[in-house]
Amino acid sequence: MWACDSLSGEGAKKHGGRFNRPGCSAFYTSLDPTTAWMEAQQGFPFKPQPMTLVAYEVICEGIADLYDGNLLKNINCSVDELACPWEDLFTQNQEPPTWLLKDRLRPTGVSGILVRSFAPGCTENNQNLVLWDWTDIGPNKVSVIDDFGRLPKTTESWIGIRP
Repeated sequence: MWACDSLSGEGAKKHGGRFNRPGCSAFYTSLDPTTAWMEAQQGFPFKPQPMTLVAYEVICEGIADLYDGNLLKNINCSVDELACPWEDLFTQNQEPPTWLLKDRLRPTGVSGILVRSFAPGCTENNQNLVLWDWTDIGPNKVSVIDDFGRLPKTTESWIGIRP
């Protein structure tokens, strides 16, 4: 749905995510296509659904590396908290600890995090970059790589595509 505006963060804003509440934008990316696939399929590893992969150039400052055990200790966070069942907590009207983590990190100048994927089938080798502060210009620049103009320009052009 967001292929025509793949820098918006609107999907995460509308539905929320592991590291953002509904109503707050976030930009979720994976560092490799396999992780992106697993993230997009969330629970459907044997029933693949159609998807569009988009490549980005990312030049960002203030990224917290949540693979760093010392950093996790300093920010009073654990891998178990990162892996929390955030959707279940949300449906039970509880704030996931990952949302509270974002609340603690943002005021310190952290614009995003490098974190493992917790999608089914992923391991600590599957990495995601989640941004809370990004633009199409610096200092936290994210650009779509679409050299051949293959991404749709509007939602209407996306819906209108038929084989």
